Amino acid sequence: MASPTILGQLYSVFFRRSSAFALTIAVGALFFERAFDQGGDALYETINQGKLWKHIKHKYEEE
Repeated sequence: MASPTILGQLYSVFFRRSSAFALTIAVGALFFERAFDQGGDALYETINQGKLWKHIKHKYEEE
């Protein structure tokens, strides 16, 4: 008997049952949303460096 491949093992763990498939999709969507949101925020802050309030507030705050 041949050993199962990595893809076969992934299928049997994550996609064989409908409940596991749905849970895999939900968890994957949560991680993707989080990564996409943080990546977009980082890109926005990089493009607008020196123009955002958190970058220039030290000039206007009184001590």
